[in-house]
Amino acid sequence: MANKETILNVDVSNETYDSLIRQLFHHIKEKQQAFIVAVNPEKIMKAEQNPELRDLINTADYQIPDGVGVLLASKLKGGQITNRITGIDLMMEIIREAAKQEKRIFLYGAKPGVAEAAKAQLIQDYPNLQVAGVLHGYTEANEYIIDTINQSQADILFVAMGSPRQEEWIRKNQSRLHVSVFQGVGGSFDVIAGNTKRAPAWTRKLGLEWLYRLIVEPWRWKRQLVLPTFLLKVIRKRNKN
Repeated sequence: MANKETILNVDVSNETYDSLIRQLFHHIKEKQQAFIVAVNPEKIMKAEQNPELRDLINTADYQIPDGVGVLLASKLKGGQITNRITGIDLMMEIIREAAKQEKRIFLYGAKPGVAEAAKAQLIQDYPNLQVAGVLHGYTEANEYIIDTINQSQADILFVAMGSPRQEEWIRKNQSRLHVSVFQGVGGSFDVIAGNTKRAPAWTRKLGLEWLYRLIVEPWRWKRQLVLPTFLLKVIRKRNKN
């Protein structure tokens, strides 16, 4: 079972990439299901005001700290979370291990053509990878989606619809899917396909991806105000306890 801390009533897993991979592939081996949700300050703030979103996050098996603000919050409250686990990097770690262990992945979501392009790039990078199937996110027949994923015999399902829609879809349909590992991955298919450029590696390493995004997308400045508000709430709650 994952080690967790609670930040503003939202669970956050305290794991490393290695420990997550070990646990996730143990779930596959034992034919158990595991649901991964990425958590950042913006999502925690929304969850504080939205009990349904908070329940959605907290009922997942792994809530990965995808945001340097979550690490700062843990430190402020005397916690132990020091490893940032980004959604796309965890996805790639899972894919690398899936190629080694001959496990099957399925890509569901994004605009028409994007999942196919991501598949082509992944197979180029990992020739041994078994991509069981792809479906774009504009397929409306849910029964068809479920049947297609189940018939593919996929072990791992990546859903790219944006959050929290992708997580809501996973929770709603998880019990009917014969898949072990579920992860909502947002715009990761577009990144893999080459349609979207990630921040430079050095900014990600230093936890400055937010600054890069602000520079290239200055209209995001209002969203960036969430971080100081979030940290202030964490401090206030710590001082009350």
